[in-house]
Amino acid sequence: MGGIRLVATDLDGTLLRSDRTITRRTAEAMRGARNAGIEIVWATARARHSVHEFAEQCGFRGLAICANGAVIIDLSDDAPRILHTIGIEAGAGAAAITQLQDAIPGLAFASVGPSRFVAEPRYAALSVFSDHHRDPDTMDLASEQPAQLGEPVVKIVVRHPEVLGIDLYRAASALGIEGVELTHSGAPYVELISAGVSKASALADLCAERGIDATAVAAIGDAVNDAPMLAWAGTALCPANGLPEVRALADRVLLRNDEDGVAIYLEEIVGAARGVV
Repeated sequence: MGGIRLVATDLDGTLLRSDRTITRRTAEAMRGARNAGIEIVWATARARHSVHEFAEQCGFRGLAICANGAVIIDLSDDAPRILHTIGIEAGAGAAAITQLQDAIPGLAFASVGPSRFVAEPRYAALSVFSDHHRDPDTMDLASEQPAQLGEPVVKIVVRHPEVLGIDLYRAASALGIEGVELTHSGAPYVELISAGVSKASALADLCAERGIDATAVAAIGDAVNDAPMLAWAGTALCPANGLPEVRALADRVLLRNDEDGVAIYLEEIVGAARGVV
């Protein structure tokens, strides 16, 4: 456990409890790590608005890798600042949608920007608030996808009324779609981001800027979109509720997200950094 300088943690299924709250113990453990000189970075598929709400809930004031690595935001102030975005090339996004539609009838799509979310009407009809931390009845709608957002499209999300998200991910991955990366965060939909982008790529760039070697990084996650980050980091951790293939990557399996597994780990490394046995 010694020598950890940065901990990158996923949110849903990892830092967040199943009711999408952050416990007082977890909030205090993150503050304790920061006070001990260990940087905490959130790494999530989520968009800025919901990440900001969770940060406000627990007093987190660090950096967040959002949209699976396509957006970096700074949460140190009251208003979150977008530091970096990587959009999907328009032609690649349109081609990916066409290929998916041809192969899997009945799909519905939405386009996600750093600050906007625009869905097909049928996508909104399939959604509930917890899917995107947005009220489906107030979603901006557009039948043409990828939608024109007036900002980069950092993510395209796709779902099916009858196919589970993980099964849709496996079927879509088998199509060999070029120009985008397909991933899955445990949600009812599949996510498309720009080719070469991942939580791992964003984390590697962030650590390079800070002069932090991968061996001094611990990464924690539970889903398919966390796997590259766990493979890159020197220490890979997964809560016990994570997917079997993600647990297999872990150097250690933590207690479940509903059992404060991340908080317990942070308390341990802070104790190690302070020489407390």
